Amino acid sequence: MKRFIKTLFPIIPITIVVASMVFSHSCANTQTPPSGGPKDTIPPVIKEIYPTLGQTNVPTHKTQLKITFNEYVQVKDPKSLFLSPPLEKAPKFKMKGKSVIVYFESDLDSNKTYTMDLTNAIGDNNEGNMFPGYTLVFSTGDRIDSMMVTGIVQDCNSLKPLKGATVMLYKDHADSALFLKRPDAAVKTDEWGFFSIRNIQDTVYRMYAIIDENNNNKYEPESEKVAFIDSLVKPVTVVNDSLPELQKYDMKDTLNCLARKTEYELNVFKEKPSKQMIVNRERVGERTAYITFMAPYAQIDSIWIKNVPSDKLITQFNIMKDSLEIWVNDPKPQPDTLFLNVKYMKTDTLGLLNSAVDEFKLLKPKKGPAKTSGKDIKKEDTTAVFTLEAKPENVEQYGFVMEFKYPLVEEAFDSLTFRYINPRQQESIGKYKVEKDSLNLRKFTIRPTEKLQPGYEYFLKVPHRKFKDINGFYNDSTEVKVSLPNDDKLSTLSLVMSNVDNKYIVDLLTEKRDKVLRSYIIEDDGTLMFPYLKAGKYSIRITEDINKNGIVDTGILLEHKQPEKVRFYKLQDGTFLIDIPEMMEIEQNIDAAEMFK
Repeated sequence: MKRFIKTLFPIIPITIVVASMVFSHSCANTQTPPSGGPKDTIPPVIKEIYPTLGQTNVPTHKTQLKITFNEYVQVKDPKSLFLSPPLEKAPKFKMKGKSVIVYFESDLDSNKTYTMDLTNAIGDNNEGNMFPGYTLVFSTGDRIDSMMVTGIVQDCNSLKPLKGATVMLYKDHADSALFLKRPDAAVKTDEWGFFSIRNIQDTVYRMYAIIDENNNNKYEPESEKVAFIDSLVKPVTVVNDSLPELQKYDMKDTLNCLARKTEYELNVFKEKPSKQMIVNRERVGERTAYITFMAPYAQIDSIWIKNVPSDKLITQFNIMKDSLEIWVNDPKPQPDTLFLNVKYMKTDTLGLLNSAVDEFKLLKPKKGPAKTSGKDIKKEDTTAVFTLEAKPENVEQYGFVMEFKYPLVEEAFDSLTFRYINPRQQESIGKYKVEKDSLNLRKFTIRPTEKLQPGYEYFLKVPHRKFKDINGFYNDSTEVKVSLPNDDKLSTLSLVMSNVDNKYIVDLLTEKRDKVLRSYIIEDDGTLMFPYLKAGKYSIRITEDINKNGIVDTGILLEHKQPEKVRFYKLQDGTFLIDIPEMMEIEQNIDAAEMFK
């Protein structure tokens, strides 16, 4: 290490090295310059640094770092002046001529190696050309630590890289360290989610990543996201400035950025709150209210409303059991105030779950102006409101979906009429089956029992006054028409799933991974069909549903529970996007066990 440091002295070789790095990894602006003269497209270059790279025995009191450039510069993003290990307060800076002077409001620790990262912080005064970055390494002791670790931080659901996440190393292996202490080393991720924490001690660490909203280098579970590595981390790589992982690349340099090796993968998730209590309640209608809980999977012993018989209450949890809908099944006018009581397991002042009863006053919503004519009367004032939908591209998979605004007290699904007209205009009556949604008591799926055919027109009719809701209102009649898409340019994607040894959620996503187009939940081998796709690029996301609840569960830090594993189907060429042209039938074979081994 001493030999390495000596090769960097005096200052002139430093300038040459840094200048060559800047020009070799920065992309020049090749646009035509304005008529007023050549446009400055060259980023600033470091001319002098104090302390010098690798300097030891740097004073701990009133320490200042001075970086002098070949032109006047400005600090574009003060948050990108990042010191590791971080102090209680972020570094400050001031400008003096062509120099940026960084200083600290508290003393540095003794006998410690520090790194000051300048990436994405500084640009020139005129054109705003950004300085590509530099990491200044120095020590307040008589030696420089020489180990490093690398990795990537990504979102646990989309697996997209996360820029600006703070990756932290702790020599204290207690779970509380992340909440109470600043890390022993830290760094920010770049636009590729990549990080390299350099010049650290050769010891064993806990590794975390957080989206540090308040920039205090501590984890705030109420507002921030987190990731962690299950096992202890021990560095195995020695710092060498020639390593690609330590270079400062232009983020548009895809080839070099992707070539960097990553040792660890951190999947960031948002924890569900651990404290349990009722945080909101509201009466949204004459007979309708809801309550929400701070944490999921609320445990309710009983629920009642004063002066309302228990058999007149209808309740329904959402899938996460952190929200409960409540209806009073009585068409008579209800009091202006309902007194709701909930007996449930609530977190006490010691952080323990104990049985408790909360009572709430639910006030009737304020009425609008009095309805004085028939024009003021809305449909929902006199009828059982519902929606009936069927989409051409997914009616084969999802059927006709019927959802009421309020729970039903009378239903007659055998009164529905399902008919179809073939291309020769011959009409027939079809059969159907009705499925009640397991999570929404107001939602029903009507599925034709016969295979739907291209060129046919399908009609589902709901007759008048066959369904009655808790308000005592009956439904109006309606009819929905649907046909399978007949665009010859549409394509079909088939996924042949093999070695399905668990429950999996298979999602077809858009190219940007920001929208789920269609989904399947599977537990056995089989072929999943995605017909009627427009030409374009799609992603296949597969989630290992360990607890088999049909949703993607997040992680729990203190229980060392990672979020449920997500994988994107990777093609043979190494890409994650399936390019589907027009008028094609594409088949992909996916070995589920292989993806998650």
